[in-house]
Amino acid sequence: MLCVGLVAGMLSGVIGTGSSMLLMPVLVMLFGPQQAVPIMAIAAIMGNLGKILAWWREVDWRACAAYCSTAVPGAALGVRTLLALPPHAVELALGLFFLAMVPTRRWLARRSIQFSLLHLALIGGVVGFLTGIVVSTGPITVPVFMSYGLVKGAFLATEAAGSLAVYGTKVAVFKHFGALPLHVVFDGLITGSALMAGSFAARYVVVRMSPRTFKLVVDGLMLSSGLSLLWAAGR
Repeated sequence: MLCVGLVAGMLSGVIGTGSSMLLMPVLVMLFGPQQAVPIMAIAAIMGNLGKILAWWREVDWRACAAYCSTAVPGAALGVRTLLALPPHAVELALGLFFLAMVPTRRWLARRSIQFSLLHLALIGGVVGFLTGIVVSTGPITVPVFMSYGLVKGAFLATEAAGSLAVYGTKVAVFKHFGALPLHVVFDGLITGSALMAGSFAARYVVVRMSPRTFKLVVDGLMLSSGLSLLWAAGR
């Protein structure tokens, strides 16, 4: 588990997301789906904290505040409605969304269309709600923050700060409904420690990447994430 967590942390530390895509199948096999979700939420808090510490000086706090103003209450609402939604329908919708975001991000970049703080606030509520329902919506936040104009360290740090607030809310709601026993917290801390270590190791990769290469890697992740979600929905 520690080895998988370290690799997942490095992947997330390079492109801003992807740790849950690697870790969730392993967590489900080891602990079952009901425990895997809160374990991943705790691990995600630690993984995002690692990225913030690695890129502390690069955080755009105004963008983070605008996003969190609606994403945090959205996440709380999403967790409360988690059991009321059919998971396969959510996976199908998210898979199609991720695939559509690859050409959409490129279209926005060609036309120099950038999101404002208001856009981040409007989008944050929707993304926060979806994050409360599914394990991760990282591939959604990637094009959102990049369309605001953030790349490399600034993108990684700001996206991580926003995600930290959202996952913190998610864990708090899990605890409120009694879905966070001590052994789940322990497993989440172990997994999260590996993610944090991977985030720091990834810094040495990111500083050597060009912005163009960084964006190509992000597109590749969104494509693979969308296809994996569609495959999961079709099972």
